[in-house]
Amino acid sequence: MPDADHAARARAHLGFSRWWLVLAAAAMMAVVGPYQYVWSSLREPVARHLGIEAAALSTVFTLFVVVQAGSQFPVGWWRDRHGPRGVAVVAAFLAGGGYLGLSVARTVWQLYLAYALGALGVGIVYTVAVNTALKWFPDRRGLTAGAGTMAFAAGSAALVPYVRANTGPALPADAYVGVLRTLGVLVFVVVLGGALVLRDPPAGWRSAGDTAAHTGPQFSWRELIHTWQFWLMYVVFVAVSGAGLMLTEKVVSYAAHLGLAGGIATAAATLLPLAGGVGRLVVGGVSDRVDRTTAMAATFTAVGVGLFAVAFFGVRGDGVGFVVAVVAATFFWSPQYTLFPSVVGDYYGEQHSSANYALLYSGKVWGGVFGGTVTGALVGSLGWTETFLLGGVLAVAAGGATLLLSPPDG
Repeated sequence: MPDADHAARARAHLGFSRWWLVLAAAAMMAVVGPYQYVWSSLREPVARHLGIEAAALSTVFTLFVVVQAGSQFPVGWWRDRHGPRGVAVVAAFLAGGGYLGLSVARTVWQLYLAYALGALGVGIVYTVAVNTALKWFPDRRGLTAGAGTMAFAAGSAALVPYVRANTGPALPADAYVGVLRTLGVLVFVVVLGGALVLRDPPAGWRSAGDTAAHTGPQFSWRELIHTWQFWLMYVVFVAVSGAGLMLTEKVVSYAAHLGLAGGIATAAATLLPLAGGVGRLVVGGVSDRVDRTTAMAATFTAVGVGLFAVAFFGVRGDGVGFVVAVVAATFFWSPQYTLFPSVVGDYYGEQHSSANYALLYSGKVWGGVFGGTVTGALVGSLGWTETFLLGGVLAVAAGGATLLLSPPDG
């Protein structure tokens, strides 16, 4: 069915263009993205303020990933049955309140609790936003999922310089408190506003002749887990997310270990989410026009090559090459979060897409454990560069494995 017909039918139900839903979802994603992408810049000042070693906070990132990813299946299940609005309002209080709680935390357990509550809010926003695109845009899954997930990454790019400028070692130990309070209020206002806009399409809103949407069976999550394609995608998801999250969480510390200038670390931390955002949009749009599994194989292999380059230029002390390699690796890693939901919609239908993709997205839990805690231990036993090379090997292997995928039998 032509795109114009989808747009007209959506407008008839909504009373306005369906693209406003994408804009609202993207805005919500943009303000919660810093939970993932700005933590590497917050860890040192938080540790200084609490009077502890920064290494004691390594598991905060893993906790964030576990809660954010692990919450999405129950949230997706609820959203598929009751719509996005109520649960998104809850997310506004959790995600905004998480930063406010972090600003007043005085012990490690308080910090963990605040970040976990914020992570739960981020998980709700993520599954609501991504699946808004899948449900309203069967004709543009890659592009619209890319727009939402792009905002999750790129929205943070504007905030990294602000955070680093207000949390440097020359400033008072508690300087980050005002930054967190500002972020908390911003998150609450934007997510609450987006929650009031979002809604799901009614059943049967497309015409009988719709060829853009999934035409096979609409798989429930119970049917999904009985297909081998799901489990292969799950393993690939864990491997690629683990490699990328390692880079996200450790890029600043790795640059410091290599003795690179502070400006190099700031540039890498700032450009990393921006590159991820652009990659999600560009690769997502391209994947609507080419075979999606081929796109996955190419991009995941490129992630591995990018991580090899990060290690290569870092060891040589080439700061510019290091930053370029970080940008390239992230540009190709980040579209994972656009390509996988699109493939889930292609293979299993959009009726249960929130719960189905949430099950696959739970692989980020194990990716986060690898990218945070496991690689932290590997750095101590193998070394920094060897750990980054291992991440590259995992990404290349995952790229090759995606070539085995094919649609499930209905």
